[in-house]
Amino acid sequence: MPGKYILAVDQSTQGTKAILVDHNNQIFYKVALPHKQLVNNQGWVSHDLDEIRHNLYQLFRNILKKVNPDQIEALAITNQRESAAAWSRHTGEPLCHTIVWQDNRTEKLINRIAYPELKETVKNKTGLALSPYFTGAKWGWMLLNEPRVIQARENDDLCLGTMDSWLLYQLTNKRSFKTEPSNACRTQLMNIHTGKWDQQLCEIFGTNINELPEIVDSNAHFGKTDLFGLLKTPIPIKSILGDSQAALFAHGCFNPGDFKVTFGTGSSVMLNIGSNLPSNINNKLNTSIAWSLNGKISYVLEGNINYAGASISWLKDKVQLINKPEETENLALTANPKDHTILIPAFAGLGAPYWKAEAKAAFVNMTATTGKNELVKATLNSLVYQISDILSQFQQLYPKVNQEIHTDGGMIHNKYLMQYLCNITQKVVKIADIPELSALGSAMNARNKKEQAQSSKSFTPKMKSESAKFYLTEWHDWIDRF
Repeated sequence: MPGKYILAVDQSTQGTKAILVDHNNQIFYKVALPHKQLVNNQGWVSHDLDEIRHNLYQLFRNILKKVNPDQIEALAITNQRESAAAWSRHTGEPLCHTIVWQDNRTEKLINRIAYPELKETVKNKTGLALSPYFTGAKWGWMLLNEPRVIQARENDDLCLGTMDSWLLYQLTNKRSFKTEPSNACRTQLMNIHTGKWDQQLCEIFGTNINELPEIVDSNAHFGKTDLFGLLKTPIPIKSILGDSQAALFAHGCFNPGDFKVTFGTGSSVMLNIGSNLPSNINNKLNTSIAWSLNGKISYVLEGNINYAGASISWLKDKVQLINKPEETENLALTANPKDHTILIPAFAGLGAPYWKAEAKAAFVNMTATTGKNELVKATLNSLVYQISDILSQFQQLYPKVNQEIHTDGGMIHNKYLMQYLCNITQKVVKIADIPELSALGSAMNARNKKEQAQSSKSFTPKMKSESAKFYLTEWHDWIDRF
């Protein structure tokens, strides 16, 4: 059907994109707007939902200057996961700022309830370690600290949702309050064994099931939208996937053992393990749901790194070592090869597979000759070491791990980073042909297409395995001290 497009909305941490995807899975047109990162003096990270909604309206207006409304056959959504939103069921208006997935403000709340039996219960039911990272604790914090959220509960007027549910509620003019498993499983309120909200988990975080969206398939009919009144004839919303799972879909990682690495603000390392949960769910990784298609669930093992692109933003915005991210490649390539500076990137603690929430960031192992180039190189290297440690955990839990690393995201064009990833892991690294893999994956899901995105380039190891092991040992020696 030539001339017909899926309109994919990619609502991410740094901004929102609207992308037209044709029937050949090619991007016809894309437009994006950033939104403010609201960071206070305590390091809390928030987003303004009104700003995001306004940006989305502007993006739709721009899209409709490029195509006729009847050329858009359906809408697909992909989104930043774990970020917590709260809004009025009656008006649809936000009750407070979103608490972003990076935000660590619930650490004290988590520490108060983190006794061994409860931690084990949460891990066994959700596949996720009890952590400030996930959404349930963020909603729990809102219900204790945000007056309008507390009042909305008293008035039976409260909706709690991740960003997909918020977008869906707005796009359908309050008609559809739904989510799907790739997002719901990351809230720490969904029982991964049943695929449903869990009463005990909700009680732990102080939430009520009737305040949460209905969980449906990832390729369900989510409702119809007129794009905030811009369309005379509404179009169906046919796909929702969390951004990391959507990228896995676009990479064609449909077979157990396939995995990918997404380089965004954070990084997600995700392995497809098929339709069966692992026998040992209480491990150092997250066990999550890839998607539920026509009632059939696929599971994944995942390790999440809080600071990937965010580390580069820190170099640029906070310590001003660089003017733009693209500079990091040449700076790392020209750094002193004998310098062994290491960055411990614990800006919000260390996540999988270390789980050291109390750890603080530091450059270590420096000498008097360490300079800007070496600090930039250490920042990029730290990301590779974390990915390698997650892959080691994959191998222990699921021995049939593919020898190819599928990569996507904004950092895949950094040749130093991709080659170092290849060297340290001793695996072939394949670079996605387009950076917008999450949007493409959700668009493919909307069309029920299971294909593999094309790779633009591959990297093969140029370092001996003994050298890779030496650098990893050096990294582990420092990590163990934190």
